[in-house]
Amino acid sequence: QVQLVESGGGLVQAGGSLRLSCAASTSTFSSYAMGWFRQAPGKEREFVAAVSWSGGVTYYGNSVKGRFTISRDNAKNMVYLQMNSLKPEDTAVYYCARGTVRLQVGLRLDDYRYWGQGTQVTVSS
Repeated sequence: QVQLVESGGGLVQAGGSLRLSCAASTSTFSSYAMGWFRQAPGKEREFVAAVSWSGGVTYYGNSVKGRFTISRDNAKNMVYLQMNSLKPEDTAVYYCARGTVRLQVGLRLDDYRYWGQGTQVTVSS
């Protein structure tokens, strides 16, 4: 069973930064893509960013391009989301997720099988 635990959320003013972390308990971490998604109250969960198994390829949602950076450390079984220039509309619960299929990167909810419990990010104006 794969367990994912997010941390690093909190309250920040607009224009500030936060770094989210996700710790994975799995021996096959380096074989799967990892993603970050978010869900605001009353809205559907949406794609934020994804990183390939090696860390060499990244993808971002249009609303976060140029502000957020996803990265991973396979030696530590960790994935990160550096969030800069935060806006009130970034307020949401952020979830990390592990890909469903080895060596494939997806941008859809269905492309991810295991999910963390989420961490709240609140950006005040």
